[in-house]
Amino acid sequence: MVPKPSPRTGGGGAGSGGDGIDDKDAKHMFDRIGGIIQQQVHNAAEKFRNELQGFISHATYNGVKTEVTNVCDLDYKYETSATTGKTNPCLNRSSVRFSDTKGAYCSRSGIKGNNTGSGGACAPFRKLHMCDRNLEEIQPHQINNTDNLLADVCLAALHEGKSIRTQYKQIENGYKSGLCTALARSFADIGDIVRGKDLFLGHQQRKKELEKRLVEMFKNIGKNNNNNELRNLSLDKFREYWWNANRQQVWNAMICGVEQNAKYFRESSSDKGGIYDKCRCASGNVLTNFDYVPQFLRWFEEWAED
Repeated sequence: MVPKPSPRTGGGGAGSGGDGIDDKDAKHMFDRIGGIIQQQVHNAAEKFRNELQGFISHATYNGVKTEVTNVCDLDYKYETSATTGKTNPCLNRSSVRFSDTKGAYCSRSGIKGNNTGSGGACAPFRKLHMCDRNLEEIQPHQINNTDNLLADVCLAALHEGKSIRTQYKQIENGYKSGLCTALARSFADIGDIVRGKDLFLGHQQRKKELEKRLVEMFKNIGKNNNNNELRNLSLDKFREYWWNANRQQVWNAMICGVEQNAKYFRESSSDKGGIYDKCRCASGNVLTNFDYVPQFLRWFEEWAED
C-alpha cells in the first residue's frame, strides 16, 4: 500500500513533494511517492545486499562460464539457464506493442483479482506481449544462485527494451508519454513479475506457472545462502530485497541501445539538476520509481494517458 507522504515544512509549494518538484499530474505524483518507498526498501535491504546482489559475469550455463560483464552483450543462445531451445525472450510475442485501435485488457480470468461483481484492473496493450519467454522456460532446479537469476531477468529486460524501442520509433508522434516512460513501465512490470506482484495472468492463466517456478527458484537461492537472518526472511521480503539489490542492472539492460535526447518526464530528487540523456541519470541511479507504485495504479494512468 502506498504510504502518505509526510507533511512538508516549507518550500515546494502546493502540490509538490519534499523534493520541491511539482506533482503536475498523477504520473509525477506516483513517481515521487514511489521514490519514498524505494528508499525505505533500500534501507531495509542494505544489510543483505552482499548476499543478494548478483553478477552476470559469475553466472554459469550448463557448466560453462561465458564471463559476459556487460548486460547489453547478453545473448539468449548462450547466457540463459533455460535449456528448451525456446530462449528468445520475444519468441511468439507480437512485435506490435502500442495500438490506437486495441485498448486495455480487462479479462476476468486473465487479471488477478478481477470479478464480475466489482470489476478490477485493466492491463494496457503494451503489457500483453512482454518479452519474458526465457523466464517461462526455466525449470526451478536450474536456478540456485542469484547470479543466474539476474542474468535471465536482465536478458528479458534487454529484449523487452529493444521491442519497446523498436516500435516506439514507428509511432513516436502517437505515443504521448515518451520512450523513457514506456521503458520505465515495462521495467516496473518486470519488477512485479520478479516479486510475485504481477496481476497479469495471461491467456489461459499461463503466468501462474511462471510464478510457481519463481517461488521455487527463490527458495533454492535462499537454501544455498549461509546468512541465517536472510534465510529466515519471509519469501515476500526475500524477493523484495533481491529486486532492490539488482534493479540497477535490470534497468541498465532495459535501456541498452537508447539514443540521445531520450529524457524522462521528471527529475528524481537524488538527481535534480543532473543530466538526463539516453534514459540515464548522471549519477547512474535508476531513472524511475515506477516499480514502487502499485501495478493497477500504473496501468490505470498509462491507458488513461495513452
